[in-house]
Amino acid sequence: MAMIIGNLSSVFLPTRLANSRRCLSKHCGPIFKWSRAVHVRASSTAFVEANPTDPTVVEREVGNGNKTNNLACPICYEPFVSSGDPALSVESVSGSTLQCGTCKKTYFGNKTHLDLTVASGTKNYGEPMPVSTELFRTPLVSFLYERGWRQSFSVWGGFPGPEKEFELAKGFLKPVLGGNIVDASCGSGLFSRLFAKSGLFSLVVALDYSENMLQQCYEFIEQEGDFPKENIILVRADISRLPFATSSIDAVHAGAALHCWPSPSAAVAEISRVLRPGGVFVATTYILDGPFEFVPFLRSLRQQTRQISGSFVFLSERELEDLCRACGLVGFTCIRNGAFVMISATKPT
Repeated sequence: MAMIIGNLSSVFLPTRLANSRRCLSKHCGPIFKWSRAVHVRASSTAFVEANPTDPTVVEREVGNGNKTNNLACPICYEPFVSSGDPALSVESVSGSTLQCGTCKKTYFGNKTHLDLTVASGTKNYGEPMPVSTELFRTPLVSFLYERGWRQSFSVWGGFPGPEKEFELAKGFLKPVLGGNIVDASCGSGLFSRLFAKSGLFSLVVALDYSENMLQQCYEFIEQEGDFPKENIILVRADISRLPFATSSIDAVHAGAALHCWPSPSAAVAEISRVLRPGGVFVATTYILDGPFEFVPFLRSLRQQTRQISGSFVFLSERELEDLCRACGLVGFTCIRNGAFVMISATKPT
């Protein structure tokens, strides 16, 4: 495992983050000082350099160019037969009809998104989700997410902010630029929109379980007159039942989402399934270590929190590395700033 931690220069992160805490875990490697470039030595001994101040050039196309071939039935994982626009986008999803060639179930698109959940189309059946999931489905929280909620992560969690997090993620995603990317648990599409506007990906899938979050994402897109709508699609789906064909996705990003998933292992296993060989998974979350290690009964408290809210609290980088490895991902790397952590792992080739 490779890890970057400690002093982040004001060129990349706000000055107030310069005194990031030092790593207290025994397996921590040397502490790097971030000046203009990031140097990551991965567990596979590959050397990767990402310089956020340099322009990014897309050197090659990854995967195929057909935007519908990647979508699949969340029940059978078989490709859809489309009766609408074969090049689905946020502009053409309304009125679209997708049918599974195996189970024959039909899925529909509404004004804002495609509903590709297993229970899509049911009238009388419904499943209650954990509190943490249902909270983000409420209209109020969905409205507030980019209007103060997400900004608070910088105050209590050391999150450097969307633009800086985007630059960090872009460094990890260099091997798959030009391909498609799924922004999993995208919320109101904060990063989905950044990915789409960057022009670095052939297709961006903004995916979330919350209908109201996707509604907010759609409204933000509509407010931008020159937004590249042809390269983004909004999809409602369950993170543990992703509606994509196996080995069809070049990259999956999950910003501030890992701790909200009812079963991180089920979610990361699904992400591993849909990634192509060489595909990249990048995610951010928070870790309660350092001074929290001295809190009595912390693991018991974590278990109680999970039972009540459905949220999962990570206590070390090792937990995240084990999670990725258990789900078939390799080359784990992480960057720390206080409680904030960004991880990256790759599907083996």
